[in-house]
Amino acid sequence: MTSSNSNTEELAAAHCSPCAEGSPAMDAGDAGELLAALDGWSIQDGHHLQRSWEFKDFVAALDFVNRVGEVAEAEQHHPDITLAWGRVEVCVHTHTVGGLSRNDFILAARIDQLRH
Repeated sequence: MTSSNSNTEELAAAHCSPCAEGSPAMDAGDAGELLAALDGWSIQDGHHLQRSWEFKDFVAALDFVNRVGEVAEAEQHHPDITLAWGRVEVCVHTHTVGGLSRNDFILAARIDQLRH
């Protein structure tokens, strides 16, 4: 097992926890290390994680959105989701820190599990 796979599994097994108001956003170095554990995600504007997926049709994309919603609700960490015919885009960041936190990477890893 590679280190990246191990980090991915560790993130996917974790759960989001509330961030205290005024906590700082994750620094770029730490964010880059966690990003390496994710497949297909990118950091946009140093502020949020983003990824898109392609699907065979609208119904398959909608099903994925619904499953993402279930995970997000269970984690109490809610991403921005864009649904289009055969395409879904997810953007996630932590509002209370005004950028990225470990929670964003946990949610991203848990969302990735939905496609396997």
